[in-house]
Amino acid sequence: MFGLSDEIVLLLSFVLFMCFFAGVGLASMRVKQDTTDDYLVAGRGMHPALAALSAVSTWNSGYMFIGFIGFIFVQGYSGIWIGLVSTIGQAVAWIWLYKFIQKEGNERGVRSLSSLVSRTTGAPEAKLAAILSVVFLAIYAAAQLVAGGVALRAMLGWSEVIGILIGFVLVVAYCYAGGIRASIWTDAAQSCVMIVGSTILCYVAVSEAGGFSGLHRTLENVDPGMVNLFPADLTFGVTLWIGAFFLGGLGVAGQPQVVSRVMTLKDDKDRKQAAIWFFVWQTPFIALMFIIGLACRAIFLDLDASDAQDGLPLLAMEVLNPFLAGVILASIFAATMSTADSQVLACTAAITDDVKPEWSQEHKTTKRVTMVVAVFVTLIALGGQQFPGFGDSVFALVVLAVYGLGGIFVPLLLIRMMGYEPDTEHTIWMMVAALSAVIVWSASGYGEDIFPSIPAMSSAFATHFILCWKREASNPNPLGRYSLPTQQTATVAAVIILVLFGALEGTYQAVAPDGNGGSSGNDPYQLTYTVSEWTESQSLTLGDGETQTFEVTIDESMTAVLIAELTITYSDTGETGTQACDEVITSPDYSGLAGPFSESDDADRSTTACDTTTVVGSIRPNADLNQYAAEGAGDYALNGTESDLLDVLEMLGTSPEMVGTLTMDVTVEVNNGLPALLATDNGETVTVTLTMLVFQPSGMTPLTA
Repeated sequence: MFGLSDEIVLLLSFVLFMCFFAGVGLASMRVKQDTTDDYLVAGRGMHPALAALSAVSTWNSGYMFIGFIGFIFVQGYSGIWIGLVSTIGQAVAWIWLYKFIQKEGNERGVRSLSSLVSRTTGAPEAKLAAILSVVFLAIYAAAQLVAGGVALRAMLGWSEVIGILIGFVLVVAYCYAGGIRASIWTDAAQSCVMIVGSTILCYVAVSEAGGFSGLHRTLENVDPGMVNLFPADLTFGVTLWIGAFFLGGLGVAGQPQVVSRVMTLKDDKDRKQAAIWFFVWQTPFIALMFIIGLACRAIFLDLDASDAQDGLPLLAMEVLNPFLAGVILASIFAATMSTADSQVLACTAAITDDVKPEWSQEHKTTKRVTMVVAVFVTLIALGGQQFPGFGDSVFALVVLAVYGLGGIFVPLLLIRMMGYEPDTEHTIWMMVAALSAVIVWSASGYGEDIFPSIPAMSSAFATHFILCWKREASNPNPLGRYSLPTQQTATVAAVIILVLFGALEGTYQAVAPDGNGGSSGNDPYQLTYTVSEWTESQSLTLGDGETQTFEVTIDESMTAVLIAELTITYSDTGETGTQACDEVITSPDYSGLAGPFSESDDADRSTTACDTTTVVGSIRPNADLNQYAAEGAGDYALNGTESDLLDVLEMLGTSPEMVGTLTMDVTVEVNNGLPALLATDNGETVTVTLTMLVFQPSGMTPLTA
């Protein structure tokens, strides 16, 4: 494009749209007021559409672009439950819980979620809630910085640390520019760009996979369990697995950075309008991300599950032109940064309104707190890089933070909404129970079977009922202004629940994939792949005695290389006094490649063999690959157990030895055959070609008897 390399176009597009998003945020400075109320809740006068689009972006952001894609990559069709059921939970939160939150916020003038757990400003329970908010929100914000780093690494090859540090600078800039108003404006802008970009990416990706039917067939070939609506081997059954998603969606009411958007609305009418905007925008967005996640699994057959969160950035580079890929990258990065900014501001509100309420009206002090929190978040993100699989996993960090916050706040909000007023001790016991459940459950290893939302909220409600039953200072009616159900009502409800539970579990047992079958790794499979020729040629026009360099850069996307050969070809021109060909001298250099190689030939050579192709260098990266391509280029099929073939597939899918830059100096020495004054041969044009035989895995298919 415009004579520029793909890498430069991608970078320029990224920078262009990042400047656009940053400009939108900075423009908020024109309407901001230098008050803490404007800084933290935008003066409670935000337009419902802007607040809703920002809530969509803030609630999803790095989780949706990076973590959710990775989840769908691993789960396949069964991942649809998290999208459907969590949306129902969010609808309940918007209809009832947010109504209560907005009413309380406007009447009491509170600006933080932690302030809602107590009627008294600076009460011990409010301080504890604020501290827990800061801890979990800091983890959540760190996940956003990591998500931005993942996107930059996958698409630009930059270190995740660089992405995290760039994110820190942008977060501070957003905060100081316009507070929450800057964040909301930026969220709304990138949401509009991202929905368009995601639609294009989804369409192109599905086409690349052969349409929806081709996508389905490929997923089924990869693993039949990928096209089942239920996952295999759920230790506690499917009901609790799905139920955790509902509570996770309900937990949106326990996310301070999302609640702060609701607090920017003027009244209940604005809340209702914002709710409509929220679901009209988020529902198609979830559908697009779900399909994109499936397409990533079908297109990147050699991508390991541990790298699944790289799926969307890699897909954008694979199927879109560099300019559009840059738009996607900028949208991801802007979304994660503005969300991290929102979470930093929510931490600031918790500290200034609840931990140190005497700072609540000191605007300069509030900004200093923001800076300290931003530094703390960045340190968590950088420290998490030292714990592969968790600290650098966006999905794991988000799950911990979302369900931790939801478990702490939602039970308290629900009982307060019902009119129950717990005292300090009662409130603290409920929060400690939820926190303990999240920590214990996350450490138990059962998090993949049931997300921590069920243990957390169950522990909080169980503690509430026990305190109402046993503690004299607690109101004995756990439902506040509502009466306890009669025995008959309770019995009918229990029967309905048991019937639904039995129906769902029965369906799961009937149609769920057999965890002892394909997933055991011992069933017969067939791996198909192609060995094809990959070439890169350059024509070098050299004068007598001149040296030029042939250079090729190979990135991490290159599949396994069987053999690489360097060849030259040229025709002798300009000769009048001799038939002898000019001399071409070559000097290959493989030091820029990662290596090591099983075999390599980088000897300096001199040839006068014109009008023919001459091999002047070669590399055989991994001799173990020879057994998988005995006939050279062509189509192959390999039978074996699933686990054995997965190891082969992983080996054929990457070429770590060849990553880097290969160079070769080429020099021409002319042979005129005449005195210098009569010479007409001034040089030659030498064509240098790097030819590689590369493996292209097609997929794995189960073999049936």
